Amino acid sequence: MTKNVLITGTSTGVGFESAILFAKNNYKVYATMRNIEKSEKLKQTIKEDNLNIEILPLDVTKIDSIESAVQTIVEKDGKIDVLVNNAGAGFAKTTEQASEEEIRWVTDVNYHGVVFCTQAVLPYMRKQKSGQIISITSVGGLVGQPFNELYCGAKFAVEGFMEGLAAYVSDAFNIKITCVEPGGIATEFMTSAIEKTATDGQFATGEYLPIFERYMAGNQKRATESKDQVYQTGLEVAEVVFGIAQNENPPLRIRTSKWAEDFCELKTKADPDGTKLVKQITDSFL
Repeated sequence: MTKNVLITGTSTGVGFESAILFAKNNYKVYATMRNIEKSEKLKQTIKEDNLNIEILPLDVTKIDSIESAVQTIVEKDGKIDVLVNNAGAGFAKTTEQASEEEIRWVTDVNYHGVVFCTQAVLPYMRKQKSGQIISITSVGGLVGQPFNELYCGAKFAVEGFMEGLAAYVSDAFNIKITCVEPGGIATEFMTSAIEKTATDGQFATGEYLPIFERYMAGNQKRATESKDQVYQTGLEVAEVVFGIAQNENPPLRIRTSKWAEDFCELKTKADPDGTKLVKQITDSFL
């Protein structure tokens, strides 16, 4: 029987590449995005390669939109095999200079959206006693970074949510949970983050400006001088996501590059994929 997969945020980047990769490997793909007007590139690829992909509207910040998409899939297929929580948005601005609206937005997109999409599919996965939830987090979900504290806070929250969820749904209902943690991704994600972050063309002002300039200079130096690849393509990350979906015993966490692995080493050295941690949580509380 053909497996299906619901992927959020498929207009560009990792989501776009994941939709194509899953479809080319015999999955029925439900590719969702907030703005359907941005689906032309995906539609063209579907037509050219004759792919089994259905595009649906889904705004991860709106519960009714999430529930509508999930209900459509269940009515068509009677099941949901895999959820890929990919939709997200970068954000780099000081806490002091971020507005209340921006703070709520970055949390809604990167954390609450993951929770509500997961909540929507869980009843069906629990009933069928199988399923897989793969969430694209970030190395920023393990390691806090300057000027990214609001983004990192949301990604840390996703990591904690998935870790706690895995401690009981994995064994009880055969629902597999994995956090995929990329480093930098050279996609439209970065452009979108810059556009959302800048205020009147500036990212930080006043006393924060020289600190931000040093931060950006360090980023550029790391990207150009590192012996390991810092920025990956959307396809490279999508290949990791697809590989996890084929894994009978997927890890709780996986980094997508050697650079990402090295960056998180201080937090992952003793338990690189989170397996020991989940077992410890399960044994302690259940």
